[in-house]
Amino acid sequence: MKDFKEKLANTPTKPGSYQMKNKDGVIIYVGKAKNLQRRLRSYFTRTVTGKTKMLVDDIDDFEYIVTSSELESLILEITLIKKYDPKYNILLRDDKTYPYIELTKEKYPRLRVVRNVKKKRNLNYLYGPYPNVSAARKTVDMLNRLYPLRKCERLKKEVCLYYHIHECLGYCQKQVDEEEISKMTSEIVSFLKGNASIIIDKITFEMNKASEKMNYERAKELKEMLDDINITLNKQKIDLNDNYNFDLVNYYQDKNYLSVQVFFIRNGLLMGRHEEIISSINSDEEIVEYIIKFYEKNPILPKELYVPDTIDTNILEDYLKIKVNTPKRGKIYSLMKLALENSIEKLNAEEETIKKNDRERLNALEELKTLLNLDSVSRMESFDNSHLFGTFYVGGMVVYEDFLPLKDEYRKYKISTEVKDDLSAMKEVLYRRYYKVLMENLQKPDLIVMDGGKTQISVAKEIIDSLGLNIPIIGLVKNSKHKTSEIMNQDFQILNVSKDSSLFLFLTRIQDEVHRYAITYHRNIKSKGALSSLLDVVPGIGEVKKKELLKRFGSLKRIKEASIEELEDILNKDVSEKLISYLKDM
Repeated sequence: MKDFKEKLANTPTKPGSYQMKNKDGVIIYVGKAKNLQRRLRSYFTRTVTGKTKMLVDDIDDFEYIVTSSELESLILEITLIKKYDPKYNILLRDDKTYPYIELTKEKYPRLRVVRNVKKKRNLNYLYGPYPNVSAARKTVDMLNRLYPLRKCERLKKEVCLYYHIHECLGYCQKQVDEEEISKMTSEIVSFLKGNASIIIDKITFEMNKASEKMNYERAKELKEMLDDINITLNKQKIDLNDNYNFDLVNYYQDKNYLSVQVFFIRNGLLMGRHEEIISSINSDEEIVEYIIKFYEKNPILPKELYVPDTIDTNILEDYLKIKVNTPKRGKIYSLMKLALENSIEKLNAEEETIKKNDRERLNALEELKTLLNLDSVSRMESFDNSHLFGTFYVGGMVVYEDFLPLKDEYRKYKISTEVKDDLSAMKEVLYRRYYKVLMENLQKPDLIVMDGGKTQISVAKEIIDSLGLNIPIIGLVKNSKHKTSEIMNQDFQILNVSKDSSLFLFLTRIQDEVHRYAITYHRNIKSKGALSSLLDVVPGIGEVKKKELLKRFGSLKRIKEASIEELEDILNKDVSEKLISYLKDM
């Protein structure tokens, strides 16, 4: 570790953001502080362990930017984290977004589960979030069966099956009373806000009616619906005012781990919770970063947020633009204590497993560095390709950092229709990836992991050398049974890696993941009715052209039947011919 004594002595005691850099000048951590000098000294003058020790060992230099307030330092910190995505800043292990139930405000409303929630959706009714996606889907399915809402994305020319089974009013052909639609909408909204009495009465009435007509199968189905609602309400019920709508966050920090709990309270009911354990360097600093990242992933903000008294409510309130409070007593304070108890219980239950996994990852990284004689190995990129019907290749890239997947950086590639073999497809993907890295000055990987031996490594070396890059390459060699058996370096030497070792396990996980990613892309494309995905594969068809084709033809059958002249109304001649050729092979 370098001696920063003189530099620290000259660091101001003002608020600001600091940036840690490694020997290559890459920003590896961004933080903020009320007192820059005191915070920076803490890294180099105290005993550190775990993730913090890894960071300190990796620091070759640091910089800082002084700000006039702590809020400014937070805004700057978040901006720099988004820009540089530093490896030691917190990574949300659970990066999914939670679903919401949406009731559209169209002339003929639809009820559905949505994940991709954008601010423009505020024109519709949105309820959630629902951490349990199966519960959300079950609720929507139940309401759609009880209320004959519109089911189709676009109105059809003829009534469909839903009309004949009395789950749609036939909006495409029938005149529907607006008052009936309004009544259905208000009852559904009332239920989603927590008033279950109308739905319970409706189900009870329908159940008794079915029973009187001796339609026992229908009566049993309705009885199960009723039981589900009662069980759900009992689980969600907490002793709060019906009008309470807020989120509540609490956390527990132990050594290098931060256990976080988020409770979602809607209309006095506990809709669910989010829980996560993350590796931590500075809990007081990172819990604020965590909350901000969480709500950027789940952009429908609560009306109010409750946090423990260790968090500066003013700074969060100013950043999120919502009311942020710390409960001092009463029912919400009891909920805060419950969230803390859950945080402790979660960490106690999983800490040893997480620690073991972290130790295995770090040991595997050390072994890999030694075997390849490298100073650092953190970011790894791996590639695979797949094809449709022997042609029309697609490629996939997965990215790992310290053997943890960075799913936001995964990439799919449409490959030229002239490509007819695996190696040509791989050459194209590698060239496109690393030409972009070079031209846009993107972060280079510390290691390229190829799915194969000498041939695949040679292809990668050819592309990397042609671009004047210096990136180490390894290959995962398979045996006659198509199982990974050996690790080969770029000089075609077999590395001494035990098949029982953590390193072998983590490398094969990367190999399995990239294969899964590429093959899933094709499965989605080949799935029935996936016309939009099929068009994604044809080079020369982007988002705009795809939408025009979907709007004009609407189905794969109609595109197949179209003449080249009809296709040329939207596409140029070359792309039209490629599309026709592509569809003939299907």
